[in-house]
Amino acid sequence: MLKIGMAGARCLSFALGFKNHPEDVELTALCDLDENVLKENAEKHGITKTYRVYEDMLESDIDAVVVATPMQFHAEQVIKALEAGKHVLSEVTAGVTMDELWWLIEAVEKSGKTYMFAENYAYIPQNQVIAGMVKDGLFGRLYFGEGEYLHNIRDRLVYPDGKKTWRNWWQCGKRGCFYPTHSVGPVMQWFANGGDKIKSVISLGSGQNVAKETGLRQDDTTITLCRLESGGLVNVRVDCMSNRPHNLSYYSLQGTNGCYEAPRGLGDDHKVWINDGVSDAFSPKWQPLSDYYEKYLPDRFKNATEEQKNTGHWGGDFFLVDDFLEAVKTGAKPAIDIYDACEWTAVGLLSEISATNNGREIMMPDFRGNLPLEQQITKLF
Repeated sequence: MLKIGMAGARCLSFALGFKNHPEDVELTALCDLDENVLKENAEKHGITKTYRVYEDMLESDIDAVVVATPMQFHAEQVIKALEAGKHVLSEVTAGVTMDELWWLIEAVEKSGKTYMFAENYAYIPQNQVIAGMVKDGLFGRLYFGEGEYLHNIRDRLVYPDGKKTWRNWWQCGKRGCFYPTHSVGPVMQWFANGGDKIKSVISLGSGQNVAKETGLRQDDTTITLCRLESGGLVNVRVDCMSNRPHNLSYYSLQGTNGCYEAPRGLGDDHKVWINDGVSDAFSPKWQPLSDYYEKYLPDRFKNATEEQKNTGHWGGDFFLVDDFLEAVKTGAKPAIDIYDACEWTAVGLLSEISATNNGREIMMPDFRGNLPLEQQITKLF
């Protein structure tokens, strides 16, 4: 029986995924600073052990930890869990400094334990369909992609008691693309199917208009351009300040043989164009992405219950748990590993340097290269 400990009430969005394996998984422990939240959720989910001190939970007999605390605690708590001999499923982002990313890689490699990055947007069903189509070569050679995260979070800068939340410093207190992984992750999974990686990052902010009201450093909108090893481009827009409707999951993809666009609202739908060699390529017409669901939507998505499909992030919080458990049980490479986590997180960290230097191009380190200490540096292009 694999015993799971969860740090932070946000973890409970994954609870249904773990409970889907009652024969070999048990939600054993929950840790949170808020005693009322802790008690209420422990009773709701039948969790027998509760902790307010994270290190105390690590000393219990759990086998794996889900880390879903505020982002500035992720790296430290992941490393402590690995050193305690626990497997880890970590929420985004992986860390808040470049040094933390190197620490994480060293800790994972030394521990021999499973680390998986809980980038749930990669598990949005439509993103999984596109991944299958990419793998089968329907889009041809990929050379451009986009991801957008448009989500006004100014109402989350203050707790109900009037105190400032952690987002004042670790999100909106920064320049650049502070929250990149939802946008970058799915797109880079598509490009990585052909072995592509991010080579460099360029980032520019729009300046402060509505954001000026907050007194914080975040621009209204930040555009970050990732140059890939192949020469391809990935454009990322993050905007958590502007007055506008949310759009948390817009993506597009362009290849030599076709393209994809996610909906932007008002009845729009996921759509693709694939050059079939028969139709007039100079008068292309969209078709619904749903035309490809039968062949490319994974069976576990087709067979999921409505409850499972309606878990957080379009079902992503449910499906990624299966991949984490499979990696723990078999020792196989996780679907989203520590190197993916660090590269996708570094897009945001490098964008801070770029945005504060008028869009200077910043090199992406090779996190997979087992670099010695003297080469673990951030280079200007």
